Amino acid sequence: MLTTMKNKFITLVQLILVMVYIIFEELIWEGIARPIYEAIHSLKILQKVEAKLQHANASMVLVIFMILLVLVETFGIYAGILLVSGHMILGLGLYLSKIPIAAFTFWLFRATEDKLMQFRWFKWLYSKMMAGIIWLKSREMYKETMARLKAIKYMLKKWKEKHFSKESLFVLKIKKMYQSVKASLKTKDNE
Repeated sequence: MLTTMKNKFITLVQLILVMVYIIFEELIWEGIARPIYEAIHSLKILQKVEAKLQHANASMVLVIFMILLVLVETFGIYAGILLVSGHMILGLGLYLSKIPIAAFTFWLFRATEDKLMQFRWFKWLYSKMMAGIIWLKSREMYKETMARLKAIKYMLKKWKEKHFSKESLFVLKIKKMYQSVKASLKTKDNE
């Protein structure tokens, strides 16, 4: 009985970790943060900053990175507290406001990764975190959930193509209605 409870607890913890990771990876990173990161990365001014960071002191880079990371994580935790306590709009607003800072922090990490990895403790923590992500992605639960999400994405894409393509009956009706309203407004203006 103790072994069964232990296995159920481990499965529950795995499920929670998988769901949190998928929510972060699929919804937040892929949908929101990556486009912001790519926009930040493409800015010419930040390319100049990136070049200057290559000559910056590694300790200074670490301090800046850690301040931004702590700020982002604090925003995330506080947003979670607000959401759980019923302050949905404020919590969601705070969480959404942290995403550009998180994308900038990720950009800073990528731009200065060689400097940050000079610190053994940082390199050790990073390798443990990456090993944890690899472990999580190797779980059957993760693979099954991702397969289901891909199937759902595919179905939503097909539904969207069917109902919102330029040739769909729905879009054609909306266009016809728009043209009709536009024509009636022109007629009223000419009277």
